[in-house]
Amino acid sequence: MSKTASRPRSKPEEQPFWRVKTLEALSSDEWESLCDGCGRCCLVKLEDEDTAEVLYTDVACTLLDEGSCRCRDYPNRQAKVSDCVRLTPETVRGLSWLPHTCAYRLVSEGRDLPWWHPLVSGDPETVHAAGVSVRDRVAGPEEDFSLAELLERLTDWPMEDVSSEEPA
Repeated sequence: MSKTASRPRSKPEEQPFWRVKTLEALSSDEWESLCDGCGRCCLVKLEDEDTAEVLYTDVACTLLDEGSCRCRDYPNRQAKVSDCVRLTPETVRGLSWLPHTCAYRLVSEGRDLPWWHPLVSGDPETVHAAGVSVRDRVAGPEEDFSLAELLERLTDWPMEDVSSEEPA
């Protein structure tokens, strides 16, 4: 009588958490890891009082480290910057000014993360190499500019889509 060797059943490939979980279902660590470190949401934005249109500037929040594109005091940011917006699943869905490249926005819309996102690439520098981050694009911190000067610093690039195709 011959025995037949049974092959181990192949395990279905495990999907990354951002493909299978809603924003509400994310752990605290998963939530924080979604931030790609681009710094686009930390640029000063102005709202047109007549149209409610939100306009981006190339001026950074006072706490943004322009090299790392991360907050210099993330745990205390809301105490130090009165208009700092804390992202939650609810606020993500209600903020029209979140960049189209923002992982929180992408996940809330059921879209996948792009190749340059550190969770996909495994490298926190790909967001910078892909030209997505604010590194080398910031005019300076907000305290260096008057309101009139901020109006001269309006720009569209923070809301531009960036290619999701990995370069060849």
